[in-house]
Amino acid sequence: MISLVENESHYGDVVEQIILKSRYRLDIATATLKALTIVNNRKGETIVKCLARKADEGLQIRILHASVPSEWFIKLAKKENLKNKGNLILRRCPRVHQKSIIGDGRLLYIGSANLTGAGIGAKSPRNRNFELGFVTDEIRFIDRADSLFELIWCGDMCVNCGRKKICPSPLEEFRF
Repeated sequence: MISLVENESHYGDVVEQIILKSRYRLDIATATLKALTIVNNRKGETIVKCLARKADEGLQIRILHASVPSEWFIKLAKKENLKNKGNLILRRCPRVHQKSIIGDGRLLYIGSANLTGAGIGAKSPRNRNFELGFVTDEIRFIDRADSLFELIWCGDMCVNCGRKKICPSPLEEFRF
C-alpha cells in the first residue's frame, strides 16, 4: 500500500495512524521541532504530553531534528520531565532536513511536513501549510528510510561531514 497524503489529511494519516497507534518504536526525523496540538479522546493534548505518556507506556521514541526546539516545546518538555524518560531521546544534527516517521517498523511517512502544528498538527485547513507526502507499508521503502535514520542516529554520517563547523556537538542530545 502506498497512499498520497495532502494538506490537512496529514493529521489523520500521520498523527492518528502512525504516531498515536505506535506501540513499540517511533522514529521521527524533522527539520523543525515545535509543540503542536493533537486531539486525543476528543480533547486537545500537546505532542510533548502525548510523547511523554507514550514513553511511560513503553514506546521507544527517537527524534532527529535540525534546529533547536521551539521555546514552547522546551517549556512543555521541562514540565513533562522529558529528561528522565530514558526511552524518549532527541538528537540534533543540523543537516537533518528529511521529514519521515516510522511507526513500529510497519508504517512509513515521507513528505514535506515538519513536526509542527502547521505541518502535521491539528490546525485548521485555512491556517496550515500546503504539504504533500505519502504513507506506505511496503518494507522496501521502510527498510531504506530506517537505514538512513540509523546511519544518522548512530553518527556514521558524522565521519565525512563537511559541516562540522556549524555542528555544536555531534548528535547533541537535548536534556531539558
